[in-house]
Amino acid sequence: MTKPSLPELLHAAVTAVGGVERPGQVTMAEAVAEAVDNNSHLLVQAGTGTGKSLGYLVPALAHGERVVVATATLALQRQLVERDLPRTVEALHPLLRRRPEFAMLKGRSNYLCLHRLHEGVPQEEEDGLFDQFEAAAPTSKLGQDLLRMRDWADETETGDRDDLTPGVSDRAWSQVSVSSRECLGASKCAYGAECFAEAARERAKLADVVVTNHALLAIDAIEGAPVLPQHEVLIVDEAHELVSRVTGVATGELTPGQVNRAVRRAAKLVNEKAADALQTASETFERVMELALPGRLEEIPEDLGYALMALRDAARTVISALGSTRDKSVQDEDAVRKQALASVENIHDVAERITQGSEYDVVWFERHDRFGASLRVAPLSVSGLLREKLFAERSVVLTSATLKLGGDFNGVGASLGLAPEGTAEAAAGEGEELTSPQWKGLDVGSPFDYPRQGILYVARHLATPGREGSRGDMMDELAELVEAAGGRTLGLFSSMRAAQAAAEELRGRLEKPILLQGEETLGELIKTFAADPETCLFGTLSLWQGVDVPGASCQLVVMDRIPFPRPDDPLMSARQKAVEEAGGNGFMAVAATHAALLMAQGAGRLVRATGDRGVVAVLDPRLANARYGSYLRASLPDFWYTTDRNQVRRSLAAIDASAKVDGS
Repeated sequence: MTKPSLPELLHAAVTAVGGVERPGQVTMAEAVAEAVDNNSHLLVQAGTGTGKSLGYLVPALAHGERVVVATATLALQRQLVERDLPRTVEALHPLLRRRPEFAMLKGRSNYLCLHRLHEGVPQEEEDGLFDQFEAAAPTSKLGQDLLRMRDWADETETGDRDDLTPGVSDRAWSQVSVSSRECLGASKCAYGAECFAEAARERAKLADVVVTNHALLAIDAIEGAPVLPQHEVLIVDEAHELVSRVTGVATGELTPGQVNRAVRRAAKLVNEKAADALQTASETFERVMELALPGRLEEIPEDLGYALMALRDAARTVISALGSTRDKSVQDEDAVRKQALASVENIHDVAERITQGSEYDVVWFERHDRFGASLRVAPLSVSGLLREKLFAERSVVLTSATLKLGGDFNGVGASLGLAPEGTAEAAAGEGEELTSPQWKGLDVGSPFDYPRQGILYVARHLATPGREGSRGDMMDELAELVEAAGGRTLGLFSSMRAAQAAAEELRGRLEKPILLQGEETLGELIKTFAADPETCLFGTLSLWQGVDVPGASCQLVVMDRIPFPRPDDPLMSARQKAVEEAGGNGFMAVAATHAALLMAQGAGRLVRATGDRGVVAVLDPRLANARYGSYLRASLPDFWYTTDRNQVRRSLAAIDASAKVDGS
């Protein structure tokens, strides 16, 4: 039998999921197949509606080697595992003469821990010893959640938190889960044979396709010990999120509360001298943190330096002592010791990292209204780590609807550690020369006719937004636009405060229902927004990627301002400064790239289907007037562009009237 061609396989898969073949999807599948066959790397931008998941799944399954697919959002993981993969495997089975297996794999804390569930959380001194199910009154929300999870444990096959519906709070989940550092290990645990996390790992080892998230991919790269099974192909979907997710995993944090918990956990397990030293170091650290002012620490102040060295040394002593002391009053000693060790090791590692003072790290204080002060450390850049760990020994395909910023892939490529496309530039590694991986960028376009389906309107006549303060002219403009659109508005704001102020103002001015992020779960808000065309939904950055509402309910997307990072953001400003010191344009490389990515994601909410029509309105004149405006506009879909406020009101009114005729 002749080997089936890629177009045949793609046709079978698209038919199976009830989709329509797109030229961009075929182009993408061919490019992915070529990259995988040649063991090379590909960045591919595939606009909304291209069907990009099949564009990479079909060639990957046809190739036959093990593939890992990493996504940023839970929604896409679910779509892959519950819809796209089962149907694609079924459709390709007769053609490939084999049935590829697939599995989902996440970090350990995403799975229910049976040891925690049955033995309880190792308790700290101040709480005494109690059963968490008894202590959390069944009438309380926490108690009800715990009882529900105990019942769920008997029926779930996966133990995966995301399969528990309705979900539970982080606090409730922490009672029944462990981090990889706290885990006893399958061989030492009474429940090791039934462990959900171990079962997920075993399924992943046998699977042809492993679906995971960016965080686990980052842990796999950073920790050194492999978490993911050996694989020949890595596909990173929602790749525009990768750098921020890897940065998040590589960020360390110390807070007084966290240090106090570690002290309490270790106190019963080590000799008095070691416990007292950690307690004293903890108190010194807490006193320093009380005076901490938010902002970057380019040099570590002397008092903080002493406090961190004391913490590091005391933590090291406790770690050495933890192995030997036994206290007969401690129940479930192995679990108690493992939890204490995890807490103290984390404090040691972060304190050590900050005191060593790498020039590649950024250190800063943060203050939070509810949680107080924290000390944080993050890598200045993760590009070197990604270049070294991501692109070695496997073919990598990175895809997203937004990878091409300002007209090319080089900005995103640089953040991933890649030299400009087509150059064989050498990049210095640790004491040696590393050749930057060769890669190709491909934009397969979009099935949508953006110039005919959408308008990009920039409110050029408004005042330039200041750092703080009310924007009366912007509120007037927003109200007029929403009125002209007949509701149907997704408002995307650069801060929660701005979203709240706009919701409050427009609720007082207009008859339209205004939903606000935070007043209900995101899922409920989106459902209500989609169901009623007159309704508006206002929210902040996290909404910019989570809303998929095709049709007449979303015909106006408003952005209040260009979402540059805050000038006082320690990590972003440090990255900008580093680019400038190296002779580059820090503002364009960091701030403008950050804004372009968010604006492209935001503008992408408007047109989700071939029949969608509407307006993206940016209420910030800098998009039209500033030098960098053309770079930002080139990063957005190719909508028809105008700064004429009367024209845009007429267009919105016409779109609204047309939708009403169609009955929505």
